[in-house]
Order: sequence, then structure tokens, then C-alpha cells
Amino acid sequence: MRILFAGGGTAGHINPALAIAGYFRSKNPDAQILFVGNKGGMEERLVPKAGFDFAPIVISGFKRQISPKAVAHNVKTVKRIVTSSMESKKILTEFKPDLCVGTGGYVSGPVLRKAAKMGIPIIIHEQNAFPGVTTKMLSKNAKRVMLAIEDAKKYLDKDCNFVVTGNPVREDILKVTKEQARKQLGLDSRPVVLSFGGSLGARKINEALADVIARSGKDGRYQHIHAYGQYGKWFPQLVKDKGTDIEKCPNLDIREFIDDMPVCMAAADVVVSRAGAITLSEIQAMGKPAILIPSPNVAENHQYYNAMALVNAGAAEIIEEKDLTETAVTEKLDSLLESEEKLKEFSANSAKMAITDANERIYSVMKKILNMV
Repeated sequence: MRILFAGGGTAGHINPALAIAGYFRSKNPDAQILFVGNKGGMEERLVPKAGFDFAPIVISGFKRQISPKAVAHNVKTVKRIVTSSMESKKILTEFKPDLCVGTGGYVSGPVLRKAAKMGIPIIIHEQNAFPGVTTKMLSKNAKRVMLAIEDAKKYLDKDCNFVVTGNPVREDILKVTKEQARKQLGLDSRPVVLSFGGSLGARKINEALADVIARSGKDGRYQHIHAYGQYGKWFPQLVKDKGTDIEKCPNLDIREFIDDMPVCMAAADVVVSRAGAITLSEIQAMGKPAILIPSPNVAENHQYYNAMALVNAGAAEIIEEKDLTETAVTEKLDSLLESEEKLKEFSANSAKMAITDANERIYSVMKKILNMV
């Protein structure tokens, strides 16, 4: 049995593919699995590290700005669409997959489009509440479009054959209790805030949270775990300029990265973060109240739609980046943490949205397409 995965560009497209592939292999150890991704993309590093074969193609997306640089880039992209189609055909002809699985990003477009033309069954996994261009374009040709949340179906063609599977989440997200996590992190019964803006960091989020973190350092009101990211090394000094030395405050855990996210999230009473699809699925799996700050710098503003799915379900608050200030985030945090009733309501509504068996649901779809049942 041969399964080909196509997707990449961001961790939000790569990690779900790796999770699906890992689960499929655990059930079918003899299956041959090949990933197709962009040459030079992060998938070229992450996929082999996870133990899967990788075949590169060269593709890029279109830039929407009107500038000489953008025009030159788009001309190059048009050429790459042609060459990536030929590269995809060569890979598909040599590998002969029984099924192609796309997880999004422009890299999956030429591969799945060519596979469909060659009569190879394709299925798509869409992580976001607002489907990407690639998903919309290929949805009619797909045997199934697997959605993270039902909200996404209203943006797809009415003839699309969709099923709600949820997003794959790490198994350890489901295993840690709040009590275990707090004991492991040396935290007491005071409220715990977890905040982060991604591995690179988000300047706006760092700047907005500096005030409340500095205040907690002085009055001990909250315990705060915050990751400032690769480009936020200036953050500790900013907090110090506000009168708080984080090195002298045991209730502040300020780091560059969070490499034990399941533990930190389990310990938290409130999560403050961007609205990436996988992050939100983990928040839901743990039933965590959240204050979401969608990134405006993503394709089709999809993080806003992701966030609004939780807001409309009564599971989160939203602050759009244009409205993000130190005062805004502090007021929302205080309001939420001072209301036990609201915390319980948000937590319950978040947990109701969770799909914790996404891997099994996706595997069932794959089995049906492959006539394994």
C-alpha cells in the first residue's frame, strides 16, 4: 500500500500530515509513505526527521502587492506552476500511490491536481475554519474533504463531499491533568496565565503583555508562563524597564520557547495566543478558556475565522491586532480571571467543540477510500 502526502509551507500544514501519516503507519507498518513538499521549505527538514521519505518540488505562491518585486515574483511563480506540474507527474508516475492526501499550502495544489487527472484518489484535510484557496480549488475532485470544524462547509461548493474529522492533536495533550502539571511546574493555587505568539514570537503580543506581566511580578496576582519567541529576546528588558526583574519573581516563567506545551497548557486557567488551527484544537481538547489575537498576516485572514468559531461558541474572547493594547489585554484577562462562572462557562463550551479522536476519524476515511473495510 502506497500513500502520498502533499502539504507544507507552515507547521500548521506539516504537523497534521505527520500526525496522520504516523497514525496510518502505526496501523499499517508495511505501508510505503512519501511526502511531497517545497524544496527549501521547513517540511524538507521536518519530514525526514519524523522518519518519512521526502520528494521535493519547486513552487511558490502569488504575492498580492503591486510592486516591481511582487510582479517579478509572480512571473516566477507562473513558471513554477508549469515546472511543478511536470515534477509532480514524475513523482506520481514513479511512486504509484494508491491514495494522495493533501493537507494544504500551495505546495499541495500541483500534486493533487495532477493526481486527480491521473485517476489517483485524492482526499484533503482542511485545518482552518475558512478553507484555503487550494482546498476550494480541489474540493470537487476530492473523494472526501475532511474538515476541522463544521463551520468551514459553508465556504465550500455545495456538491463537495465533506466529513468533519477535527484536527489531529498530540496524544500527550490529552494525558496531563491540571494538578499534575502545576505540581510539575512548581505552581500554587493562584491563577495561571499561559501566553505565546509562536516560535518566532509576535512583537505586538509581547508588547501588549509586558504590562500585565510586570504588574504580576510586583503584586503576585497571577502566575504567568510566557514565550517571547526567537525574535523577542528584548522582552525581558522591556519588563525590567517597567519595574520588574523577572529573574527575581518566582511567579513569572518567561522563556524564549515552550517545549513542554502539554504541561504548560494543562496548568493554565487562561490561554492568550494567536488563532492557528492546531493551537485552537489543543485549547479545545483541554477545555481551556482563551483570549485570541488572530494574526492579520496570514492567507485569507483565516485566523480571524478560526477565532470567531470559538467566540461564537462562547469559548473565547477576541482582540484583533488593530485593537491590541496593554490596557485591552489586561482588562480582558482581569475580567475573565475574576469571574469563576465565566471561566467555567468558557471551559465547558471549549471542551464541547473538541474532537479528540481525529486521527481515528481520518484513518476511517482513508480505509474506506482504499477499500480496506
